[in-house]
Amino acid sequence: MSAPRFAITAMSATPYPSPSVALLAALDDLAVAVIDVRDIPVPKALASGRAVCTAVIETADDPSRLRGHLENMAESHQSDWVLQDLTVRHADYKLAVFDMDSTLIQCEVIDRLAAAAGKGEAVAAITERAMRGELDFQASFRERVAMLAGLEESALEAVAQSLPITEGMPELIATLRARGVYTAILSGGFDYFAKHLQARFGFDEVHANGLPIVDGRVIGDVIDPIVDGQRKRALVKSIAAKLDIDSGQVIAVGDGANDLPMLNFAGLGVAFEAKPIVRAQAAHNIRHIGLDGVLYLLGAASERL
Repeated sequence: MSAPRFAITAMSATPYPSPSVALLAALDDLAVAVIDVRDIPVPKALASGRAVCTAVIETADDPSRLRGHLENMAESHQSDWVLQDLTVRHADYKLAVFDMDSTLIQCEVIDRLAAAAGKGEAVAAITERAMRGELDFQASFRERVAMLAGLEESALEAVAQSLPITEGMPELIATLRARGVYTAILSGGFDYFAKHLQARFGFDEVHANGLPIVDGRVIGDVIDPIVDGQRKRALVKSIAAKLDIDSGQVIAVGDGANDLPMLNFAGLGVAFEAKPIVRAQAAHNIRHIGLDGVLYLLGAASERL
């Protein structure tokens, strides 16, 4: 028998039934040989709403095709089934970088600011198209920020105090930090809000766009360089170099087209509740469970056969 090379992690946002039942039935239908199945522990705060297991399989002749089959099958169970090479699952991760809007938080901050400025629908439409990769990010960002001109600074604080935190994010960041993983926010949004999350959850580093304010009001200008997809990739490479690690030790998580460059750079790139263009290109997709799902893709030493 050849050495096992892949693992499939099944994650459900309901504790019963165990996702292993459906996963094993699907693998049997696909004639995929299973070597080992085991339940994966979850943070205590989430235990009443999670069920997670991992199946180690002997081989996958066509990983991309198998990944597609698994993701389609998982949809009918409202679960996430994520295929990983075991070298990716068991890597020694030292850096985790995250998009902010619609990843760490369940909103696009610029849309909330625009709503406060009376430009909500117009800006939200542009944001959606930009995140789907239909518009140039930098040009669309400048256009949207210009619509915020005149917004009172007090509106920023109100939005910051009501950010909807993604389920599982606090547990994920606390666990990564406890393991000694360096954490950073790389956001095409605004540093005002990224720094708010940093202070609250302990991120080691943040990079996002400035939002100039004069006489207590947003002036509608941007500060270059804008944090777009290529800037995110350059930043994660720079941080990795500073930590003296290689790309295989990097986790990157995001949802939009501007996150693809950093997802493709990372050893473990995870598309979280992502736009179709991102899901199609990402090796690892999470759609139904919270951000804690990233934790269950990090194999423990006890798993190694």
